[in-house]
Order: sequence, then structure tokens, then C-alpha cells
Amino acid sequence: MGSSIYWILFIGIALASWIVSASLQRKFKRYAQEPLPLTGREVAEKMLKDNGIADVKVTCIKGQLTDHYNPATQTVNLSEDVYHGANVAAAAVAAHECGHAVQHATAYGPLGLRSALVPVVSFSSKWVTWIILGGLLLLGSGAGQILLLVGIGLYAMITLFSFITLPVEVNASQRAVNWLLEAGITNRETSAMASDALHSAAYTYVVAALSALATLIYYILIFLGGSRR
Repeated sequence: MGSSIYWILFIGIALASWIVSASLQRKFKRYAQEPLPLTGREVAEKMLKDNGIADVKVTCIKGQLTDHYNPATQTVNLSEDVYHGANVAAAAVAAHECGHAVQHATAYGPLGLRSALVPVVSFSSKWVTWIILGGLLLLGSGAGQILLLVGIGLYAMITLFSFITLPVEVNASQRAVNWLLEAGITNRETSAMASDALHSAAYTYVVAALSALATLIYYILIFLGGSRR
């Protein structure tokens, strides 16, 4: 019964992930056709300057939707389309990543917590599959239960990280949209487009968090079922 419920959830989340991904790509493609006076690089540099951040560098990286802020190297890394693009989509992404830099500079709580969890999540991601697999292979024995419990603990950290990421991403998007409008880079119409694009991107994190939670619950149900044997 538990397994059936999990597979229903898994299929539902996979479908939602596909819909969100398709919608995101469609919107970014459409908003990339809406011109703005500044390129993504110029938007990023201006937002950093307007927020008094002088120690963060804007760089160009390869790939598509590979944009990110790296607090360790203090760089806002923009994909080529965003870095060179002078359109609503590029501006939205560039400002969003700078939103993370502003969070870092202002010691935004959830970002600090997420950053603190990175080493733990990195370790968990590396070993959790093998530990849970060992627990499943030895299910019913004391060693199997211990391994599975350890694996659940590690996966719980991954799930927690996914949920902490949500307010971090939403806040960065809010900062981006507000600043773009205040700085006069977008008007009311193009600001709504930027907001729509970033909301679509945020849904990918929601789906990822729900997927992690569903998997965690599934492992817990397996553990509880094995402990009753």
C-alpha cells in the first residue's frame, strides 16, 4: 500500500517537474525577445554597485541556465546568453543572482543556514545512496535497520536543504524584481514579465523539495515496516 502511494506521488511529481521545466523554458525564450537597454552583465554590475557591493566580480560561464552566485569565490557567474543578452529574461536572471550577493552582504539568515549545511549535504549526497542500498539489502537484520536509519538521517539533511533553499530563492527574486523597477531598468509591463519568469524558476525548487520529501517519507515507511518484522 505504502509503495503504491509512493509511486503515485513519484509519477505525479515527475509530471509536475516536466510541466514546470517546459513552462520555464517557454517563458524564458519568450522574455528573451523583450529588449531592455542593459545587458545581463551591466545589470549585475549596476545592482552590485547600487547595493554598495564592490568585492563581487561578474563573470561569464558556459552552459544554459547555469547562472549562480558563488559566495566562496564572491562571483556572480552568468551564462553566455544572460551575460551578453539585453532583454527581460537576461536582466531577471542577472538581478536574481545578484540578489544572492546582496543576501550574503546583509547576512540574510536562511542563506547563512543553507551555506552552513553545504558540507553536510555534500557528504550526504555522496554516501546516502550506498548506505540506504546496504540497509535495503540487509533489511530485517539489526545491521540493515541501523544502516537504513543512518541513510534516512542523511537524506533528511538533503530534504532540509531543499526546503531552506525555497525562501532563499524567493527572496532573491523579490529583491531582483523590486530593484529592476526602482532602478528604472524595467517598467510596469516588463517588471511583470521578469517576475513571471522568476516565479517559474522558483517552481523548480518547489518540485525538487516535494520530491525529496516524498522520497524521505518512503524510506521512513520502509524502515518502520522492517522494524515490525
